[in-house]
Amino acid sequence: MKILDYTPLIERLNNDGIDALANNLPEVLKAGLDAHRYGDIPRWQQALEDLPDIAISSTDITSSAVRAGLATDCEGAQSSQLHNALMGLHPWRKGPFEIAGVSIDTEWRSDFKWDRLKDKIQPLAGRSVLDVGCGSGYHCWRMAAEGAKLVVGIDPTPLFVMQYWALQKYLQNPSVWVVPMRMEALPPKLQAFDTVFSMGILYHRRSPFDHLQELRDALVSGGQLVLETLVIEGDEGEVLVPEGRYSKMGNVWFIPSVPTLCSWLAKMKFRDIEVLDVSTTTIDEQRATDWMTFQSLTDFLDPSDSIKTIEGYPAPRRAVVVATV
Repeated sequence: MKILDYTPLIERLNNDGIDALANNLPEVLKAGLDAHRYGDIPRWQQALEDLPDIAISSTDITSSAVRAGLATDCEGAQSSQLHNALMGLHPWRKGPFEIAGVSIDTEWRSDFKWDRLKDKIQPLAGRSVLDVGCGSGYHCWRMAAEGAKLVVGIDPTPLFVMQYWALQKYLQNPSVWVVPMRMEALPPKLQAFDTVFSMGILYHRRSPFDHLQELRDALVSGGQLVLETLVIEGDEGEVLVPEGRYSKMGNVWFIPSVPTLCSWLAKMKFRDIEVLDVSTTTIDEQRATDWMTFQSLTDFLDPSDSIKTIEGYPAPRRAVVVATV
């Protein structure tokens, strides 16, 4: 699998009858990986080129740390080269990963989130899956481990796409793809995926209803939406609209209560709405590491009262809700 070569995905989409997306992909890739728009792309491409060629002895996408190879596959100077090239793609947000003995301790322990939902959603075996806002693709590989036949992750951040390709150099999984695109760039009324994941996206959208409609339009009839988002405690109709930043994030628009979130889904004509989990985010799940050295959750909370954000809002609390079309 050649780095940055999406030809196999385009062929796969055509074969699976998802022609509208296949036809749209070349233009999407050109815009999403435009070095004139994203000035760091040449530096990230150099990091990819610096990755050593390693004979990978085994892979494991079922474990908490998605793994390619063992420490014995890559030793000495080559191991240092691998570490430095991967570090050239800092910051690493979602994971963790382990590549030939190099442990990428990401900001988010994304396996915590996966463990909260994986046994409660419709089985992914044989399904086509869309993961919206997938980052470097951690959950995409976990979805493939559950038997999904095709997982397409989309994320507009080119760094995360480069991280995916760094990992894919060693994981070599033909069922998992990460594409540099926003949800709005998907062809309208696609109705192509059996399961659609939107995790950590809804509160970043100015119009949550537009996002829910986009998610609905991507699903086949009978398909399942897996929605994970920030929520507040409260009754139906209650929504937090932060005046400024929320947990130091400037692009948080609406944080509903769980009953409000369910009512939004019902209004958008989803059915079989079920709340799978509601959890407060902990500093074990989100924290700064050597692989993400910027501020993280401990910096976003009130130092004298950890149940509040630094701005005085309720601390991050997340719900996982499923629904079908």
